[in-house]
Amino acid sequence: MDVVMLSRLQFAVAVFFHFIFVPLTLGLSVIIAWMETRYVRTGDEIWKRHAKFWGKLFLINFTLGVVTGITLEFQFGTNWSRYSEYVGDIFGSLLAIEATVAFFLESTFLAIWHFGWDKVGKKTHLLCIWLVALAGNISALWIILANGFMQRPVGYVINEAAGRAELANFWEVVFNGYAWGMFAHTVLAAWALGGFFVLGVSAWHLLRNRNQAHTDFFRRSFKMIAPWTLILTLVLVLSGDEQGKAVAEHQPAKLAAMESHWESGTNAPFYLMVWPDPDNERNSIQALGIPGLLSWIAYNRTDAEVKGLKSFPKEDRPPVTPVFWSFRLMVALGMLFLLLSLAATLQRKRQMPCRGLLKALVWNIPLPYIGLMLGWAVAEIGRQPWIVYGLMRTTDAVSPVPASNVAISLGAFILVYSALGILDIYLLRKYALKGPDAREA
Repeated sequence: MDVVMLSRLQFAVAVFFHFIFVPLTLGLSVIIAWMETRYVRTGDEIWKRHAKFWGKLFLINFTLGVVTGITLEFQFGTNWSRYSEYVGDIFGSLLAIEATVAFFLESTFLAIWHFGWDKVGKKTHLLCIWLVALAGNISALWIILANGFMQRPVGYVINEAAGRAELANFWEVVFNGYAWGMFAHTVLAAWALGGFFVLGVSAWHLLRNRNQAHTDFFRRSFKMIAPWTLILTLVLVLSGDEQGKAVAEHQPAKLAAMESHWESGTNAPFYLMVWPDPDNERNSIQALGIPGLLSWIAYNRTDAEVKGLKSFPKEDRPPVTPVFWSFRLMVALGMLFLLLSLAATLQRKRQMPCRGLLKALVWNIPLPYIGLMLGWAVAEIGRQPWIVYGLMRTTDAVSPVPASNVAISLGAFILVYSALGILDIYLLRKYALKGPDAREA
C-alpha cells in the first residue's frame, strides 16, 4: 500500500480507538449530573450512590480517552502536513479553542467533582459535574465544527500567493449548518449510547439478582434511564433524516453512494432489496422499489431529481460498497435500538422486567458503539476522494514521508491502542459487575 492509504489507515485506527471512549464520556456525564441533581433536590442518598457508582465508570473511561485523544492531533503534523499547511489557518483555530477552553474546563471541574465529595457544598459539587458535562459536549462541538469545515468548507478565501486557504469569516465557520447537523446527530447518539450502557449494566445485575440491595439499586437506574433512552433514540432518528437532507444538498455523490443510486432521475424510487455491483456501475439485485420515496427522503418532494453516481466523474466518486453497507447497517441498528428502548420503557415499572429483554440489553451494550462507528464511516469514506470536500483531495494532503515509516507507526498504534482498549473494557467490566460499594449502602 502507498503512503496515502497507510496514512488513512493510521488515522482511522487512531480515531476509531479514541471514539471507543468519547461517546460514553458524553452520555454518562449528563446522566450522572441528572442523578446528582435528584440527590440534591430530594436528599435521597440512593441517588448519591448512583452518581458515585456510575461516576467511577465515567472516570475510568475518561482517563483512557484522554491518552488516546492527545496523540490524535499530532497526526495532522506527521501524516497530513500538506493538509495542515493548506487549511491550518482555519482548522487549527477550531482545535485550539477545543483544547484551551473545553478540555481544560472539563478536566479541572472533573477533578473537583471527584475529590470534592463532602468537602464542598452540595450545590457547588453539583455545579461541577454539570460543568463537566457541558464542557465535554462543547469539546465535541469544536471538533465537529472542524470536521464540518472538511465536509462543507465555508468562511475561507484562497491566498494564491501563499498557496493556501485562509480564514475570512470565523463566524461563518462556527455557524456552518452542516456541522451543527453533524453535532446534533453525534451527541444524541452518544447520549443514547450512555443510556443503553446504563440499561445493559442494570439488566445484568437484575438477571443475577444476587441480593436485594443490588436489585433495588439497579431497578431504580433501569426505571430512570429507559424513557430517556427511548426519547433520545426517537429524536436521533429525526436528526438523521435532517442530516440526510443536508447530505443530499451539499454532497450528492455521498448520497448516491449511500443508496447505491446509479442513474439520475426524478421520482427516484427507494429499493428495499439492493446489492451493489460498483465494478459494472449497477446493482446486481434491485427489488421492492417504492416510487418517489428516495426523492422525498432527500428533498421532501417526489418529483425532485436525485443525482446518480454516473453523473459524477469516476475520480470524484466515493467507494460505494463500504459507504452503502455502513449506512444500511447503521439504519438497521437504529431500528433495533428503537425497539429495545420502547420495550424497556414499557416494562420499567415491573418488579422484574422480561428476562429475554434483560438478556438482549446486556448483549446490546457494544452495538451502539458499532452504530456510531458505522455512522462515521459513512461520513468520512463518503467524503472521498476529498479531504476537504471540493477543495483539496486526500492524495494532495499527505506528508512527503516514506511509506515504510507510516507502516511502522501504524503497527505501533495498533499494538498500543489495542492494549488500552483491552484495559478499558477490563476495568469497565470489573467495576460494572462489582456493583456499588457495599460500604456506601
